[in-house]
Amino acid sequence: MSYETVASISQVTSLLLFIGMFVAVLAYALWPSNGARFEAAQRSALDLDRKNPAQPGQGERGPR
Repeated sequence: MSYETVASISQVTSLLLFIGMFVAVLAYALWPSNGARFEAAQRSALDLDRKNPAQPGQGERGPR
């Protein structure tokens, strides 16, 4: 096998692997049963009525 053959096989294999992983992630994200999980994550990320909201200028340790 020459370098060109090995490089070509490697490139094609990598492309097919990338496409396969992309399709798998896309299917996971668009699968209907995952909708509730993503809705809950969206609501928790955008929840502005938390019990202990972080104040501007304060990190997890509190004021400096």
